[in-house]
Amino acid sequence: MIGIIGGTGLEKSEILKSPKKIKITTRFGDPSSSVITGEIGGKQVFIIKRHGEEHTITPSYVNYRANIQCLKDLGCKKILATTACGSLREEIKPGDFALVDQFIDFTKFRKNTFFESFEPGEMKHYPMAEPYSEEIRGKIILAAENVGIKLHTKATMITIEGPRFSTKAESKMFRMWGADLINMSTATETILANEAEIPYAAIAIATDYDCWKENEEYVSIDIVLQNFNKSIKNLINLLQKTITIL
Repeated sequence: MIGIIGGTGLEKSEILKSPKKIKITTRFGDPSSSVITGEIGGKQVFIIKRHGEEHTITPSYVNYRANIQCLKDLGCKKILATTACGSLREEIKPGDFALVDQFIDFTKFRKNTFFESFEPGEMKHYPMAEPYSEEIRGKIILAAENVGIKLHTKATMITIEGPRFSTKAESKMFRMWGADLINMSTATETILANEAEIPYAAIAIATDYDCWKENEEYVSIDIVLQNFNKSIKNLINLLQKTITIL
């Protein structure tokens, strides 16, 4: 069984065969949305809408722990995430797809661990050197080749708190730190998926150049949605093909 956590623009897409909605809660509370379950390529898939049914939950207040725990409780053995993001590199153009292989966590206020205390003698400090599943990443790369989608196969994502976008100074600083992409969600999910011991991978769709690039319109939600919507068909094709071969 495979979980999908969908971000901006995926809320209303039709990706599953014979979808149905189920309600589930966890020891960390309710996930962001009802879970939609159905089939892709003969495999059972569960989808959570990261920001809620109508995209009403801001990035800082997503119940990331409940979302990951929900998929674990449902028996998901792999998680695919999608995210709209800004590009911090000239070569990653708006509309391009990128496969995240590293993250920088620049969030400040979130619950980004399942462990609020340790049992005596059972400290839990999870390694995070290679946080994304190489198996899933390899299947995504193969799927992109099969469906003819250009994919940047390595990218470092910096996750900021949001919901505001960066200042120009921040955007330039993040580039100096080595970040290639910027969003408001996946670092938190990645950490929790690793703690839950569920292989996780994130497909990013660049929608803008944030605000570092001269002579480019600065990022806005209108630009993000406009450019993401242009890519939604390719994203669905990529997800469906990936899940078929996972």
